[in-house]
Amino acid sequence: MRVLLVEDDPTLRQVIRRSLEDAGCRVDEAGDIAAGDHVWRIQSFDVVVLDLNLPHSGHALSGLGSGLALLRAARARGDRTPVLVLTARNRTSERIEGLNAGADDYLGKPFDLDELEARLRALVRRSQGTADHVQVGALALDRRARRILLHGELLQLPAREFEVLWELMTPAGRVVSKRELSVKLSDLDELLTENALEAFISRLRKRLVDSGVHIRTLRGLGYVLEEAR
Repeated sequence: MRVLLVEDDPTLRQVIRRSLEDAGCRVDEAGDIAAGDHVWRIQSFDVVVLDLNLPHSGHALSGLGSGLALLRAARARGDRTPVLVLTARNRTSERIEGLNAGADDYLGKPFDLDELEARLRALVRRSQGTADHVQVGALALDRRARRILLHGELLQLPAREFEVLWELMTPAGRVVSKRELSVKLSDLDELLTENALEAFISRLRKRLVDSGVHIRTLRGLGYVLEEAR
């Protein structure tokens, strides 16, 4: 699960980031509207954690003075990434304002870190239409345990290969373009090149030989994971 965390409190941001990374998430962070807007526009995320009270930093959105400006701007350009709003403002009217602006869930401060993670995973499952367990032939993905099994045995994979296979299985049968994979698996300071992606796909194909499952290339479209015929 790739998460964008937009929170101005550096201490809280660090605590949330460490908790989510310990749970197996990849987290990019921003501390104000300008940074949040920039990262959100150039990267693809599974879910966004958004604080409402953000520094203005002289950004074009600063006139509205809150994370709601960032959320409204994303929705206005057609970005449907699930968003969980964090705020110390816990009045009903403010929760309604956030939901009306396009938020998918709302969590008041202080909050439990385990609850935050559970809510984020629920938002991602709902947006991707996937369950906790995904099965493709003899290949099984356990999203909660963050593991992939082949014929009931744990499939040991390097981190990047695991991420590629995870994306191909959420949900299974979906055609995933090279660009989508590259963007989702790139860090802000490290771009996953097309050649590197093809190398990961090649290694995964070798691991899946005789498994009854294979990765098919659809020319001009991308890749799809399916049962071999």
